[in-house]
Amino acid sequence: MKTLAIHAKEDIRWEDTAVPEPSSGEVRLRVTHVGICGSDLHYYFHGANGEYTIREPLTPGHELSAVVDLDPSGRLAAGTRVTVHPARYGAAVEGLEDRPHLRPGGDYLGSAAADPHRQGGAAEYLLVEDGMVRLLPDSLPLERAALAEPLAVALHAVGLTDVRGKRVLVIGAGPIGLLVVAAAMRTGAATVAASDVREEPLRRAQGLGATELVLVGRDAVADESYDVIFECSGVPVSLTQAVRAARRAGTVVQVGMLPNADLAVNLAPVLAKELTLRGAFRFSTEIDDAIAMLAESDALDAVISHVIPAADAVRAFTLARDSSASAKVLLSF
Repeated sequence: MKTLAIHAKEDIRWEDTAVPEPSSGEVRLRVTHVGICGSDLHYYFHGANGEYTIREPLTPGHELSAVVDLDPSGRLAAGTRVTVHPARYGAAVEGLEDRPHLRPGGDYLGSAAADPHRQGGAAEYLLVEDGMVRLLPDSLPLERAALAEPLAVALHAVGLTDVRGKRVLVIGAGPIGLLVVAAAMRTGAATVAASDVREEPLRRAQGLGATELVLVGRDAVADESYDVIFECSGVPVSLTQAVRAARRAGTVVQVGMLPNADLAVNLAPVLAKELTLRGAFRFSTEIDDAIAMLAESDALDAVISHVIPAADAVRAFTLARDSSASAKVLLSF
């Protein structure tokens, strides 16, 4: 079979590997689509994602759709359409019963955090534990189903606070920001605004329901003008902007991955305005809600801008890095 593997910075290879054989409790999937995520871009272009450095060839990919190829238990028939919850959780921790994604010691498909690395889904065949498999409704195409994981991230972030009837600002209209726009609209926000440094992502956000568009460098965001802000860019200066834009007693949810470094961020308004500042990390059960939402309509097809053969991964990763030219880029297998 063929597998994508990142060996080092800007060194990704379309390699021949052995077809894996499932053990008891595992299912072999025939992968159809894999989304390129921000962490995948960091691994490819920098050889590391935050503090996690590639120490051995890493197969990226945790956003995927597939069909069952072989289930030794006989529970799932060959050809069954699925997606995958990419997390394996660590041991139970008191106080985190309803947040298993925060337990230490777990792992995630396509991550260099563990040693050896947890290999991802960018391969023709993938083994996963049967509990990670999620069945797809007949109304959900495999291409759109590859959005289930990033949409779950967005739904988890929006679910951390109450947006119903409130003015919401989403900073950063990349793929996650776009899905946060859609999730906030679906959850009942009164108004959703989007800001970005480029016009093209803002037009995509508008198509998903954002009614206020802010082009950074041209438009100003008034202080204390939004009840809830989702910072999705991962740019430190944007967190300063978020704190300023939040109304008194408002909420800022940090969704974008910030650099693992000492940052110059002005958090003084957090005190005077008694803001709630929350981090959003992956998700727990929201992938099931994401599947249901994706099956409801084709509205989120607009988030997928390109589908490119996995053998042409260099072009796909280069395109995914350019937010003016692309939104979510999928690899096809």
